[in-house]
Order: sequence, then C-alpha cells, then structure tokens
Amino acid sequence: MRILLYSDDVRTRDAVILAVGRRVAKDLPPVEWLQVATPAAAVAAVEAGGLDLLVLDGETGKNGGLGLGRQLKDEIFGCPPALALTGRPQDAWLASWSQADAVVSRPLDPIALQKAVASLVRGGAVVG
Repeated sequence: MRILLYSDDVRTRDAVILAVGRRVAKDLPPVEWLQVATPAAAVAAVEAGGLDLLVLDGETGKNGGLGLGRQLKDEIFGCPPALALTGRPQDAWLASWSQADAVVSRPLDPIALQKAVASLVRGGAVVG
C-alpha cells in the first residue's frame, strides 16, 4: 500500500508515520510511504500513479495541503482518496472545500488517524 505524505515539516511527516505505523490493520498490506515536501513533487507523484492514498498537511507553508488537494482532485483523473490534516477542528470546512475524503485535526490522535487511513484505503466512508 503506497501512501503519499505531503508536508514541508519533517516533524509532521515523522509524527504521521509514527502514528499510522507500518501496518494500519491486520487485513491491509504494509505501508510504503512516499514523502514529498513540494507541490511539484506531489503532483508528479500523483500523475505517475500507483498511490492508494494522499495525506496532505493543511499547515504546509506557501502552497498548503488543502489547496493542493483541491488542485489534484480537479486536475487528475482517478485521483486517490485524500486525507487532510488541519491545524484545528474548526478548519474542517476548509478540508471539505479541498474535496478531501477525510480530515484529522491536530493534535494528531494515532487511533483517529489509523481509522481514517484504513477506512479510506478500504474504499469506505470515514466515521468520526
């Protein structure tokens, strides 16, 4: 299972990878992370295909994950599901605007993050 993780903050990327773990659930394959820190690298990776999920950091400077998520959903046919990371729960409306399929707010709760990732990879709806 390949997951793209977009954030310009290495601490955020490390926190997400630690929270999700190597295997999200027993019935899912191990996670292979593709970490990117620039919008151009994210777009190129999504265009290349082979991704099962996008995790986009809405707090990334200049071109945040929410704007990037909307761009990817609008411009790339068959874009994988996207999980938006927001700075606070009140930003959920922005994640909705970005066409994110799920949202997890900071501080990151490992259980909520694992549940959201597992649900999106399985193709199901994310339940709060």
